[in-house]
Amino acid sequence: MSTLVHDLKEKWEALKAENPHVRIRNAAEELGVSEAELLATGVGEGVTVLKPEFKDILTEVEQLGKVMALTRNDECVHERKGIYRNGDFSSPHAQLFVGEDIDLRIFLNHWKFAFAVAEGDRKSLQFFGKDGLALHKIYLTKDSNEAAFDALVEKFRSDEQDTSFESEAVAPKAEEKPDTEIDVEGFRNAWKALKDTHDFFMMTRKFGVSRTQALRLAPEGFTQKIESSKVVNVLEDASEKELPIMIFVGNRGIIQIHTGNVKKTLWHQQWFNVMDPDFNLHLDVTKIAEAWIVKKPTEDGEVTAIEVFNKEGDFIVQFFGKRKPGIPELQEWKDLVAGLEK
Repeated sequence: MSTLVHDLKEKWEALKAENPHVRIRNAAEELGVSEAELLATGVGEGVTVLKPEFKDILTEVEQLGKVMALTRNDECVHERKGIYRNGDFSSPHAQLFVGEDIDLRIFLNHWKFAFAVAEGDRKSLQFFGKDGLALHKIYLTKDSNEAAFDALVEKFRSDEQDTSFESEAVAPKAEEKPDTEIDVEGFRNAWKALKDTHDFFMMTRKFGVSRTQALRLAPEGFTQKIESSKVVNVLEDASEKELPIMIFVGNRGIIQIHTGNVKKTLWHQQWFNVMDPDFNLHLDVTKIAEAWIVKKPTEDGEVTAIEVFNKEGDFIVQFFGKRKPGIPELQEWKDLVAGLEK
């Protein structure tokens, strides 16, 4: 173990002694390192470096049975229990798991490192980007197959079990163009001609607009900025009305989706939470910079989303009414959104 790694390990031990409940993501931030760098100091002591064979590892996760999938960004944590079924790695752009419980859109080009972690009785697989940012974690539950987990770790165990960690910077986001450089009329016409919500991203790229810029420049009647506090109303109203919704949370490496009801909601300090048996959400409302109602035309009629952003203009969370292709949007969801517009 190098002196640098040894020093970092000692600092982390001291931080944990001072604050036993500190989370590794917060500890890494406090110590000025990446989460993966901090995790790697535990290699050989409950942490195992895995080969970066992500497709093969993920394909075998179904054998673990019911697990908890965790995806987060700095402002929101999305935790969903279920089985990793129907993995599809045929596309080079986005890989999928499409199950009733575990529903993921994965961008493996951003994945770089994998670890297996055993913290007492808690076992997990953890995946990171090249800068050491945590992209996705899979935790065993009381219903998981622990023997299958141990076999998977042994199968994908790297020959190099190194405590040092070489991270590299991620290219910064492109600067937003001035509105005067955008073909606003062309952009608005393209928006009105949309047939599928999945085409929206490519449309923004074609016209060179950022996501929040797109919402500002949208055709009249298709977007409305709402107070950040109303994001909480979405979850409270859906819970009260027993309305099934879709909740998307992601980072550059993955998007995780919950479809269904939300039941138990509660506050803890600045965090608004959903605490259901198989689905938890934790949203830091102090970090919401903008919230928008966004309407997109499709072949199934208009689809309405609530889109929530941080101060950098990055997605925090998206909400939709529960829907499938070929089925119009739920009227109850339209009514809920209409209540936010007032």
